[in-house]
Amino acid sequence: MRRVRLSPGADLDGFRHSVRGLVAEGVPPDEAVFEAGEEAGLFGAPASEEEAPTLSLPRAVADLVRLVVCHADPERYALIYRLVWRVTHGERRLLEVGSDPLVHRLERMAKGVRRDIHKMHAFLRFREAERVGERERFVAWFEPEHHILEAAAPFFRDRFSGFDWSIHTPEASAHWNGERLIVGPGGRPEDAPDVDGFEEGWATYYASTFNPARANTRAMLNEMPKKYWRNMPETSLIPSMLAAAPQRVAAMVAAQPAEPRKRPPTRALRAMTDQEPKTLEDLNRIILASEPLVPGATRAVLGEGRIGSELAFVGEQPGDQEDIEGRPFVGPAGKLLTRALDDAGIPRAEAYVTNAVKHFKFEQRGKRRIHKKPTAGEVKHYRWWLMKELDLVHPRLTIALGATAALALAGKTVSVTKVRGPMGYVGLDGKERQGFVTVHPSFLLRLPDEAAKRREYDAFVADLHAAHELARDLAA
Repeated sequence: MRRVRLSPGADLDGFRHSVRGLVAEGVPPDEAVFEAGEEAGLFGAPASEEEAPTLSLPRAVADLVRLVVCHADPERYALIYRLVWRVTHGERRLLEVGSDPLVHRLERMAKGVRRDIHKMHAFLRFREAERVGERERFVAWFEPEHHILEAAAPFFRDRFSGFDWSIHTPEASAHWNGERLIVGPGGRPEDAPDVDGFEEGWATYYASTFNPARANTRAMLNEMPKKYWRNMPETSLIPSMLAAAPQRVAAMVAAQPAEPRKRPPTRALRAMTDQEPKTLEDLNRIILASEPLVPGATRAVLGEGRIGSELAFVGEQPGDQEDIEGRPFVGPAGKLLTRALDDAGIPRAEAYVTNAVKHFKFEQRGKRRIHKKPTAGEVKHYRWWLMKELDLVHPRLTIALGATAALALAGKTVSVTKVRGPMGYVGLDGKERQGFVTVHPSFLLRLPDEAAKRREYDAFVADLHAAHELARDLAA
């Protein structure tokens, strides 16, 4: 029997090293025991220090392994090793057999980890802490179900790179200092105190936005399970608000009809206070705290990239995968965009990507969430956020990917086939900005045959190259 000692939490590197050695030595799954945590040191042996040959695994298997090692199930390493053993011994397409008990169990574990990461992204609450030097500093406490901190932390690094922060969990902590993301030992709730009283004000704002006529306890608990409530300031108000909802609705129905109100101007979306946001971080905090403006949406997906980028890309809205991961253009259309950027000689890391509508508008059909195109009114309602975002990012050239993005920039309907290429638009300050219109990558994915896809893909790459050249000309 071979015993392997691994570090507490999600020890992906240690597991990879151990598995390469076990497979090279021909140790079958039934003869391998994986022990993780401090207690493993009493009985387990460390993984072999000898360098074993690298394993060639399908990409889907590697992605599944990366997720499942984060699961809290103590059997996770043994189950993954059994999968790796079968894949490396003739069952290369094992993951395609959804009815296989091992595959089914691992897929469910991976889904649980993805959901836990999603909930951490959605429900973690930062609190302001004492500054260290000139930079703002924030802290947070969170209790995940699985070992997800290292997997979830890059999301917060990319979103909140402008200030220092620490996230404490019982098992580990993550710290960002503006340059490096550092993982350390676990902490306590006391490590994230509410020192500035902000949460009292936030709870007041949350209560003021509650609509008793739209209260849906089942949907709320599905999206925000009670286990997350104790670390969220607004949740202490939920029981009393739900209890009073029927009486408030009855009072609303019985009230005298009033004159119909006009839709509030888009400018009212700019902030929760009377002050206009001065930084992208300020704007993002406002967007994240605001109620979705399209039906079916769950949370905002913010733009990402470098401020002052040469190019900014504006899409229509987040999709299902973007909503899950909380990042723009990470689904099939986003991967196609990244490939086209590479082919056009444009590093995606040097560009800025965002969407005209910040929430995923969808329709639930069974277990699937089907994309629904936002209306012109909804696009207009989000427009101030987008235009303010572009003012703060200040790209040299803004590229509208598709008709919805072009509508958001121009403020009027634009035909992509007629205008495809350079297009001017007006910023919030009334000054002319330089834009460029092309198709959305999802258009290429919907084409019926391979010949059309190749032809349109080449045209899309040519558009990106032309936009890049135009941006360089603007700098001259």
